Order: sequence, then C-alpha cells, then structure tokens
Amino acid sequence: MQLTLKSQRWEMVAPFVTAGETVNHIDVVHVMLEHEGFVGRAETMGVDYFGETVESLQAELSALDPAAISRLDRETVQTLLPPGGSRNGLDCALWDLEAKQNAGGICALTGIALAPLNTLFTLSLDDPDAMARRAYDVPQLTRLKLKLNADAPLDCLQAVREARPDAQLVIDANGSWTPQLVTAVGDGLARFDVALLEQPLPPDQDSALENLRYPVPLCADESCQSSADLEAVADRYDAINIKLDKCGGLTDALAIRVWCQRNKKLIMVGNMLGSSLAMAPALVVAQGADFVDLDGPLWQHTDVEPPLTINAGLIQPPEPALWG
Repeated sequence: MQLTLKSQRWEMVAPFVTAGETVNHIDVVHVMLEHEGFVGRAETMGVDYFGETVESLQAELSALDPAAISRLDRETVQTLLPPGGSRNGLDCALWDLEAKQNAGGICALTGIALAPLNTLFTLSLDDPDAMARRAYDVPQLTRLKLKLNADAPLDCLQAVREARPDAQLVIDANGSWTPQLVTAVGDGLARFDVALLEQPLPPDQDSALENLRYPVPLCADESCQSSADLEAVADRYDAINIKLDKCGGLTDALAIRVWCQRNKKLIMVGNMLGSSLAMAPALVVAQGADFVDLDGPLWQHTDVEPPLTINAGLIQPPEPALWG
C-alpha cells in the first residue's frame, strides 16, 4: 500500500459568507492509496475551527509509520488517527480502494443502494434584499439554506420567504445566536415555515437547549463532531449534521447514521465545502437522510474529473471513476 498526498486549491464563484467567516477559496488535500494496481482517492480539508490546515493534515498523514500504511484496513484507521480531516482522507480513500477492488463497488461494501438526492443550496449571509434576490434568481433550487447571524435574522428570513414561498428553508446560525435570541425568534421561525435550525448557539452554551420544546427542529453541527459526542447532545438536538471531515470519514459517519436511525433523530449530511470528490462518499451516508447539504461543487469555478452530475439541485450517484 502506497500513500500519496497532493494539495489543491479551489476558487469560489462568489464569497461564501457565514456568521463567522468569508471564504473566497479553499485549500484541500487529495489523498491517494495505491495497492496492486488500484488507486483509492479522497479529498479532505479538515476542520478549520479546530485549526486544521492543508499543512497540518499533510504533516499528520506524512508522519504515519509506513508499516502501518502497508497493512491498513478500515478498523485500523479508526485507532490510527483521531476524528478530523486526516482520518477522513485516509478512511475515504481506503473505502474507494476497496470499492474498486470489489465488483459490486461501494454499494456491495456498505449494503446501501445509491439513488439521486436533492441537495440544499446555501445562501450566503447578506442583507435581506440581497438574500431575497439570490433566492429568487435560483427558482430551480427548491431547498435553500440561509446563513444568518444575530443581526435581525427574521428580516432576512421574511425577505427570502416572500421571494420563495415554494422553497424548503433551513437556517444555519453557525453558533452566533444567544439563548435569548433563540427564544425570541422561535415563533417567527415557525410562522415562516423553517424546516430546521442548525447550530443556533456556540457549543459551550448549548446546555440552554436541554429538553427544550422548540417550535422547529434543532440540529447539532459544531456541537457534535463524531460518534463519541452523540450521547452528550441527545437531549439538546432533534437532528445531527454528519460531516465527513468532522467525524473522520465514512466509517464513523455510517455509525452516526445508524445511531440517529435507532434514536429517532433527524439526519442531515453536510459539507465543509469541497469538490465532487469530497461530496461523493457523503452521498452514501445521505441515502435516506432528512436533509442533504452537499452543494460544495456548485460553489466552485472548477471541479475534479469526472465531476458529480448536479442538475437543478439533484445529485446523481458518482461514477466509479470518480469514487466508489
């Protein structure tokens, strides 16, 4: 087994603005595992709010014992690295390698049949009129996620709802709200038919959500990194946002999926931005999910080859040449 790493920069088609940052480009690591003529690939960018960078991921992966790489399997990966971008890259590349060595591909390995899925499309944080115009300009996209901060979120929500009465709306506050604001806007969110409120509070403040009977479902993102965090947030959230970079790959993501199904939690499968190579393994976890948020390639000027086919928000399963 041979490990190869390559850095890649993807330029955004427009600034991707959240409550915490503005992103004009992303830097990622492409991870390749070669064995007996087969090559498994993956893309990872890590978790930026934990300080992970292309440099730190490459350093962490390059420091692995070659002997450990030579006898790598999915179980070993889980103990070799902690949750995060490095494990994600290694784990997803290994899944891809095994899928290419198996006549049935990723479906045979996981027992999960892949079907086309509709993704949310993110509206960057902006003033109400600008967000409404953006929503109006994409009538073919019927699932929209609004990035909102604590500055008059209901004004933005109302503007978008009036522009798009037909759309499913999800709000992502990226932990920028206060417990007081969460309480104050609850009825308004319900009035404008918000399907999900994602990470309203910072992780160190979300104890305020404990056993809260809120008008719309609440989803954990930054508060739940991996399967190890599930029990701690079980009484605070109705949904879990599963991201491969957070939890450290497809293996743990599938474990979270099973836990959510058993515990009657809504499932959201999200992304940290990234190309079709980053989204492809997430499509496995997203089968049957309540919310699919895998619009990363739509934000990029260019993509990997072959890319995912995405038309009007509908993502087709990846070709084996891409992943799986």
